Amino acid sequence: MRYIDTHTHLDFPDFAVDRPQVLSNCAKAGIERLVVVGVSARHWQRLWGLVTGDPRLFAAFGLHPMFLTEHQPDHIEQLHEWLATCIAHPQCCAVGEIGLDFFLAEADRDSQQVLFERQLALAVEFGLPALLHVRRAHAATIATLKRYRLPRGGIVHAFAGSLEEAREYIRLGFRLGLGGAVTWPQAKRLRRVVAELPAYSIVLETDSPDMAPVFAARQRNSPENLPRIAALIAEVRGESLAQLTDQCWYNSCELFNWPSTTMP
Repeated sequence: MRYIDTHTHLDFPDFAVDRPQVLSNCAKAGIERLVVVGVSARHWQRLWGLVTGDPRLFAAFGLHPMFLTEHQPDHIEQLHEWLATCIAHPQCCAVGEIGLDFFLAEADRDSQQVLFERQLALAVEFGLPALLHVRRAHAATIATLKRYRLPRGGIVHAFAGSLEEAREYIRLGFRLGLGGAVTWPQAKRLRRVVAELPAYSIVLETDSPDMAPVFAARQRNSPENLPRIAALIAEVRGESLAQLTDQCWYNSCELFNWPSTTMP
């Protein structure tokens, strides 16, 4: 089996002590590519230094809505400069993590919307996919995406919406990122949706160090967990692990324009 983890935060301090061992374990488990996703301007240099030191890692640069109070007016200009500098490098793969989070009452929705739209405009300008954070904001996110129409779509990270919302995202060229949340038996509604998603719409992720799966409850999540997460998702979908992983490999490669074998 071979895997791509489409959403990690391997640059976070949570991995400072054992990052080389984690990556070694990933290689042994067949996890061949990992996307490291940016959240704020002060982290981009750290992220890029990590990624360019390992050919298995790929970088996304973005301003996360949960860090709204940290973002400054000139950070969009800085993001533009980073993307302009890195776009030709094969390890620069996306704009993200960007989006809308209406769960957080203290995060001003208008400010989030402006930030989201300015970053979507950069994704369009540079021809990159967007990696989206969406929490209790699917309607607003879908409406915004319909106005921007990203040529390369992207991924709705940690998708937990309805089947109809999933269909809207798919029509807009987005894949749906599935990870640890699906492994929890009490996530019955999400599991029903996941069972119905078309195979071509799914990609795998861990969101490490967050969103731990049921078998690693209250522990640091790690990309090392991806094969067991995939096995549980395959079980929910009633398909073989090989079928799921092959399809998710192809879906991810197609999205990021990475070399791949033919479609399963």
